[in-house]
Amino acid sequence: MVSMKSGAGVAAAVGAAVLLGAGSAQAAPAAGQAPSGGPATLARTDVGQALSGTTAGLGYGVAPIKSLRLDPWANSSADVLNNGATVQPDQGLAPVGTGTLTGPLSAGGGIKDLPLAGGLTGILPG
Repeated sequence: MVSMKSGAGVAAAVGAAVLLGAGSAQAAPAAGQAPSGGPATLARTDVGQALSGTTAGLGYGVAPIKSLRLDPWANSSADVLNNGATVQPDQGLAPVGTGTLTGPLSAGGGIKDLPLAGGLTGILPG
């Protein structure tokens, strides 16, 4: 029940009556009649535009993943990838170490900064 002393209550009641009245004022077509616009048809899909839209949207979704920081402790004293091991083979060969692989991760890099996987991320959009 709306109080007659409240102007806001009367305005709300009048507004609701107008909205309900406007919604029921539309005439529905008779049961045997077809809609005036004819049957609905679907438009043909342009495959080129659909693919370009998909790749553009995919680029915005994939780009942050390529630079996502993989090592949460990078550049901190708790970083376990900061420790490396190097082996010096005999016969004057160059030393082999783990720093080449773990260095980009311990510096705070993402997938695109890895030596082998970084080149493969170039085929992804973004």
